[in-house]
Amino acid sequence: MSDLEERFSDALHSTSRSWRQAVDRRLKYLGVSQASWMTIAIAAKARSPLSQSELADRLGVEGATMVAMIDRLVKAGLANREASTTDRRVKRVVLTAAGLKIYEKVKAEAKAKADAEAKAKAAAAPKRADD
Repeated sequence: MSDLEERFSDALHSTSRSWRQAVDRRLKYLGVSQASWMTIAIAAKARSPLSQSELADRLGVEGATMVAMIDRLVKAGLANREASTTDRRVKRVVLTAAGLKIYEKVKAEAKAKADAEAKAKAAAAPKRADD
């Protein structure tokens, strides 16, 4: 690996870690982490309940990691495991009303923040002579 590639890799890793920490701080008041939030968001956006392995694939984590995450969400009352109607070995992850409430709250806050930033940016933009 060249020096440039190594520095880029280190910078990318550091940025990723900083991003996760910032999101964790932002979500702390809701009692969820960035990893919990991502699991909730993927489950909420799915057209139908996903299996544990489907969630793990979409999040890019190992199955054992996903099982532990789902255990935490179930314990917090944010999700439930339901047996599949087609395969008794498969458990589908379904958000509870509390889990959906967190999803909607964070989504609404993110939209409000993005809208406010866009409005501030538009207000700060220099006016063109022909406006």
